[in-house]
Amino acid sequence: MIFGAINWDMNPEIFRIGNFAVRWYGLLFASGFFFGYLIFMRFFKKEGLSVELLDKLTIYMAVGTVVGARLGHCLFYEPDYYLSNPLEILKIWRGGLASHGAAVGILVALWLFVRKYKRPFIWILDRIVVVVALAGALIRLGNLMNSEIYGIETALPWGFVFIKNLEVVPKHPTQIYEALTYFLVFGLLLTIYRRSDAKFRPGTLFSWFLILVFGMRFLIEFIKEDQVDFEAGMSLNMGQWLSIPFVLLGIAILIFYRPKAGKA
Repeated sequence: MIFGAINWDMNPEIFRIGNFAVRWYGLLFASGFFFGYLIFMRFFKKEGLSVELLDKLTIYMAVGTVVGARLGHCLFYEPDYYLSNPLEILKIWRGGLASHGAAVGILVALWLFVRKYKRPFIWILDRIVVVVALAGALIRLGNLMNSEIYGIETALPWGFVFIKNLEVVPKHPTQIYEALTYFLVFGLLLTIYRRSDAKFRPGTLFSWFLILVFGMRFLIEFIKEDQVDFEAGMSLNMGQWLSIPFVLLGIAILIFYRPKAGKA
């Protein structure tokens, strides 16, 4: 007998008018950009940069995040289906976003941004990961509202029974585990930025973000249900294989990266 399990039957829609619906996932996803914009505005004002430049950066980030997350899901998790039905890739409203794809999309978007607006790449990476950690936490809460991307069966008292998915036994609420991780990383990175008065060694925030976020993602995947059929029987699932390069990159930057004098 399992005691204390939480019956989760949240409606993913906040309200609906005809065919138009506002969903918790969309609201939380948009909130990540909204709060990220406000935080980045403080960064820019503190460092003497214009709000106009921030507006341009926001556009690059939005496009890079959505396109990267969508392509990441389609190519990493269901390549056979989407390559056979390429127009389905455009139907983003049907769901299917991958955080690893979003990470790649953001990196590409920022690389294009710094090439055009002449900012050091590592400078923008160190600052963008602060708000990305916050956005990641909000998105995982959106996954919770959708009753998706949860864990395997558990006897722990905080297990969630995802009723909408016809589950009858408690599962690990891995969405909450990841959200808490990202909130903690956000708090850590923001504290380093503030206490150092934005004068930390270049690459510090970016490297710790990669190590902590993807390191914890690697560990949490051990108690997460397979997202696609081909993961069954794999010693490490797709999320773990995709996390390893990011963790190694973070360690390499932390140990070996030394910016040239006068460059951030």
